[in-house]
Amino acid sequence: MSTKDVLYELRTKNGLSQDSLAEKVFVTRQAVSRWENGETVPNTETLKLLSNLFNVSINTLLGSPQKLVCQCCGMPLEDEMIGRNKDGTLNEDYCKWCYADGTYTYSNMDDLIEVCIPHMVSEGFSEDQARAYMKEKLPGLNYWKKYEELGDNGEFEQFKKLLIEEINALHIDGMPKLKNLNALVGKYVNLEYRLPNGQTVKFLNDGTTYLGNQLASEYNEKVCFGVLAAMDFILICTYEEGGSNPELVLYKKR
Repeated sequence: MSTKDVLYELRTKNGLSQDSLAEKVFVTRQAVSRWENGETVPNTETLKLLSNLFNVSINTLLGSPQKLVCQCCGMPLEDEMIGRNKDGTLNEDYCKWCYADGTYTYSNMDDLIEVCIPHMVSEGFSEDQARAYMKEKLPGLNYWKKYEELGDNGEFEQFKKLLIEEINALHIDGMPKLKNLNALVGKYVNLEYRLPNGQTVKFLNDGTTYLGNQLASEYNEKVCFGVLAAMDFILICTYEEGGSNPELVLYKKR
């Protein structure tokens, strides 16, 4: 699709008139009309406003001329997978798993590879093939080439270590010792818990990236512990295959 078609589709899909869209991005109705007629395209600053308004990448607004790839893990990027800067804007260089709210979540390439391998195996790679592919692919990505410049001197890794110690100190019965925390997007781990009154509730935000892991129960092979955490909370639950029958074990403010 061309830019004019993308803008028209997004405007109408969101129920906006040309006048209302113009007001939201500080241009005239005539400017919007010219975009949709293909006479002009929005300037860089207006593209940023449109990106925030419609929650799509600038690449999408321009008709997807580039194939976006996460510059940390190599994953092809769709709009819903793109990470966000501290101000909430999309960062088209990274996925949500590798870059969350302005923070790079991986500082060790080997750790990232171990996280990626199970996903690649599920797509038909052997474990050896997946590891060899990632070891060849990652060093050529911008994040790892510029790690000394982009890294945080280990601050985030230190935070994860402290968080792991805090979680292990809770001594949850039946839960093995936690060794690693990985980036997990809320959409995939936001389970719905049933309250005693019969109502159901979710505690997470689908669009937020958290730290977490899955651990097999020491008492029941059909049950897993789910661990999720952020700067301000720790959540521990149990569930069965496919996230079924979730039960909240602990929700603790930090």
